[in-house]
Amino acid sequence: MNTEDRFAGERLRESPFHPRQSALNLREAWSSWNGYKFADYYYDAEYEYFCIRNTCGTYDITPMQKYEISGPDAEAMLNRMVTRDVSKLGINRVTYVCWCTDEGRMIDDGTIFRLADDRFMLTCGSPSVAWLRKSVLGFDQVTVRDVTDETAALSLQGPTSCTVLQQMGLEDIATLKPFGIAHFPFHGGSLMVSRTGFTGDLGYELWVTPELALTLWDVLYAAGENYGIHPYGETATNMARLEAGFIMPDMEFNEALKTVHFEHDHTPYELSLGWLVDFKKPHFNGRKALLAEKQQGPHYTLVKLDIEGNKVADGSWLYSDKACRKKIGYVTSAMWSPSAKANIALAMIETPRLNGSVWAEIYYEKELRYYEKVARCEIKDQPFWAPARARQTPPPPF
Repeated sequence: MNTEDRFAGERLRESPFHPRQSALNLREAWSSWNGYKFADYYYDAEYEYFCIRNTCGTYDITPMQKYEISGPDAEAMLNRMVTRDVSKLGINRVTYVCWCTDEGRMIDDGTIFRLADDRFMLTCGSPSVAWLRKSVLGFDQVTVRDVTDETAALSLQGPTSCTVLQQMGLEDIATLKPFGIAHFPFHGGSLMVSRTGFTGDLGYELWVTPELALTLWDVLYAAGENYGIHPYGETATNMARLEAGFIMPDMEFNEALKTVHFEHDHTPYELSLGWLVDFKKPHFNGRKALLAEKQQGPHYTLVKLDIEGNKVADGSWLYSDKACRKKIGYVTSAMWSPSAKANIALAMIETPRLNGSVWAEIYYEKELRYYEKVARCEIKDQPFWAPARARQTPPPPF
């Protein structure tokens, strides 16, 4: 076992759950996320993946950025910032959103929690303080507060997740609908549960104050002892989200505010997120540019690919012919899917080429040498993993 802490000099913060995670991270496989020490995997990433799909697992989302947005102008400010109509979001409901520059290039995606008529929580993968400060200009009665360090959060994902929460004593949790929020008293404080996640499976996210984090962990793992509960890290998360067809920053798209060249970022339409853009609501950032793109069509389109063979096409160029003469796109993420039993990928393809043939030029290593393989690709409309239990209320017993 490697006992050297390779992050010792970086002064990374530790999540409130870190004492429990550290004891379980037998490989010392740590990375960093928003200044927090963060698990890549604990022992075996594939085992952790199968826990998500067959039992349940926990993923620490404390490092995710969280902002409380409150005041009489909170709804109007968010509606001006994001492309989706926030006024349609009910209290104790969550919605997936994205926000763009005035040129329609996507800055980031995330979720908005409506906690009261005039109080919201915005979550996202990267810090957004600077953009939020710009977004509040012109709105006098709105307050934006970074509550990332004030909130500890665990994602509980997998088919036994609802049963584990019932074993914890959370009454009526089975009646919580997807993207719903419920509140429970918890050891002198409060526990917020949302039926949300990043795996495409049945799952929940649990939100408490940092002081209650270890209590939540201990109670949750005691309840899940007979239901296969296990922590999982970033590697297993990436496998699950790819099967579900979910996008990841720095893989499917570069955040617009961080890119140097205009064409290195993307729009919601290029990322197949046009359904998040609502032109019926009042003006929002990027509206003019996105309306023009909707009428003209995007230059690229993100698609799901089923690739022949078993050689993973990560980073591959895509062509319109087997001879690889005409380049038409590139793979953003790829893996062999254990659940779909398929060689899958997400890829950017030139929109006019979507109805033609697609071939991937794959380079793979075998016995210390690299070989080339050209494989036919089939564009798929549906996610590779979308079990009915993820949408059913109540979820089926498992």
